[in-house]
Amino acid sequence: MSNKTSNLDNVYKLNGSLPITAAIPFGLQHILAMFVANITPIMIICGLAQVNGHPLTDDPHMTATLIQNCIFIAGVASLIQIVGIWKIGSRLPIIMGISFTFLAAMIGAATKDYNIAMGAVIVGGCIEGLLGLCYKYWKGILSPIVSACVVCGIGLSLFTVGTNSFGGGQPTDPNFGAPLFWIIGSATLITCLVWAYAAKGPIKALSALAGLIVGYVLAFIFDVFGLSTALCGLPAEELIANGGVYKLIDFSQIMQRGVVGLPRPFPTGMPQFEIGAIISMTVIFLVSATETIGDSAALCQGGLDRDITTEETSGSLACDGFASSIAGLFGCSPITSFSQNVGLCAMTKVVNRIAVGTGAVILILAGFFPPLAGFFQTIPQPVLGGCTIMMFGQILVAGFQMIHRAGFTERNFTIAALSLCIGGGFTAAGSNAIFNYTPQIIQEIFQQNVVAVVFIVAVVLNLVLPKDNK
Repeated sequence: MSNKTSNLDNVYKLNGSLPITAAIPFGLQHILAMFVANITPIMIICGLAQVNGHPLTDDPHMTATLIQNCIFIAGVASLIQIVGIWKIGSRLPIIMGISFTFLAAMIGAATKDYNIAMGAVIVGGCIEGLLGLCYKYWKGILSPIVSACVVCGIGLSLFTVGTNSFGGGQPTDPNFGAPLFWIIGSATLITCLVWAYAAKGPIKALSALAGLIVGYVLAFIFDVFGLSTALCGLPAEELIANGGVYKLIDFSQIMQRGVVGLPRPFPTGMPQFEIGAIISMTVIFLVSATETIGDSAALCQGGLDRDITTEETSGSLACDGFASSIAGLFGCSPITSFSQNVGLCAMTKVVNRIAVGTGAVILILAGFFPPLAGFFQTIPQPVLGGCTIMMFGQILVAGFQMIHRAGFTERNFTIAALSLCIGGGFTAAGSNAIFNYTPQIIQEIFQQNVVAVVFIVAVVLNLVLPKDNK
């Protein structure tokens, strides 16, 4: 019995030995936390993209193929990040997925032709990968206070993501914030909290998974007994049409892509290389690199209670870039580290590479077996919101801890105060109109990107403010 307990205690050790039976639930928890967010960007892009002058949606199976490829590539990239190949990969428990940061640039290129976007992804990814391998030569511009501010910016950027999921999707949905969504989201959040404080031993780290199960079952019960119609005040048919809970628990989608669906490279044709799209995408890759640096640093700070090393940062960036190039070969958007999984590590302290790596293997398997992926897609948004709100808060707190470690000097106070105030204020809904008179490329990069603005302001201040200021 004590030996079994000892093995389970290894989930809190980076390189501890762990039986596969114990690793599966911890790995599954990481996948459930990011699954819907991983496929959402590609679904948005597919609805607007063109291929050879025709809407991509003209092919009814193409969107499903791209979603399946995104699931597979996320697993492959995560495994490379966790295990490492040569100097590529941080060898940290980081889950990778399709990035929202590139959404505007991807849509801009894909509306011309989806293959132009893929060409830009391949080239931009290689550039970031090479910069990652050379990180030690340019890391000086990213001091501890800059990284701390970026981590705080990541936390700020995720608040509305958790809130929107909790409310049932997007504020523009007519049933957003319906009583049913409040009930399901609250029940999920309460389950996570009760489990985290009542459970004993290593299993208390499965609080998010417990919340997901309870929330899913509750949503299913409401659906079966028809209570959601009364609680939402909308007919069931209207809920389905507007993307409510009913639509998310549509079990017919589980088998709609067959039992086996192998990932297919170049699904929309060969990539095209257009210089304008490449430049725009490369700029976004540089911004995305700051998020990866921040996520990696936050994981080490919040999950491992130590600073990240130069080698780990270099490997993380290299994986981020080169994995994105591989993603482009499979028709997918760029890959990056997922902040919600970093928050999960910080909250649960489960940092075992075998446990998180098992999650990456589950993603790869999902890429070969569409029914498994289809099941994950049925998780309702309020359930995800209830589980992720606390995780996202952990990212912001990890940033505060990093500011503390950087030191409370007047210089650091100035950098943190200005970068966070400008980043949060200039990109807030309504206030981001301040960018309306700037060039289009500036709007695409900064108008809705807290992290990008925080990064630029923090770097500039770090370079110009006197370093001997006490």
